Amino acid sequence: MSDLTELGVTKPFDPFADADTDSGVVTKNLVHIRLQMRNGRKSLTTIQGLSGKIDLNKLTKAFKKEFCCNGSIVEDKELGRVIQLQGDQRENVRRFLIEEELVDKNNIKVHGM
Repeated sequence: MSDLTELGVTKPFDPFADADTDSGVVTKNLVHIRLQMRNGRKSLTTIQGLSGKIDLNKLTKAFKKEFCCNGSIVEDKELGRVIQLQGDQRENVRRFLIEEELVDKNNIKVHGM
């Protein structure tokens, strides 16, 4: 009974199986834009995976001015430096990064859309 396939029993489909094989949370050459819900209607937009060549302080300042929101840079052990912006700014950030040619369109992954 140790081998269930001999008995005709197949393993159930695991949608997260490919996530287990990933070496970590950080994916190379991809910029991840996510929405995190805080409480009630409050939310944060997080941007991770930007190139080390980009000055995150200047970029955060440009985001804050362009989108009329507050923001900060947070140091994370696993993810490195992550930009956090108030509100749902996912589409604005994606458009800004593409228009300013900071990131290629194919290297942006927007989560939750």
